[in-house]
Amino acid sequence: MNDDYFKQQADRIRAMADKADPFTRKRLLDLAERYDAKLGRPSRATRQLRLPQVPENSSPPNAPTGPAQQPPDAPSSR
Repeated sequence: MNDDYFKQQADRIRAMADKADPFTRKRLLDLAERYDAKLGRPSRATRQLRLPQVPENSSPPNAPTGPAQQPPDAPSSR
C-alpha cells in the first residue's frame, strides 16, 4: 500500500468522525492518527504542541553557574 492510500483513508475516516457521536468520533480520530503514523506524520498532539520560548542567552535551569563545589558532607580530596 502506498502513501496516497493511507492519506485517503485518514481523510475519509476524519470525514466520518465529523458526523459521528462523541464516543465513535474519538475512536475514528485515533484510527486516522494510526494512518498518519504510517505516513510518518507527527501525531495531532505533537502538531498542536507549543514549545516554550527560551531566550538565546539564558542557561538551562539545572546548568551550573559557578565553580564546581563539593557537597558539605563529602570527604575532601586533600
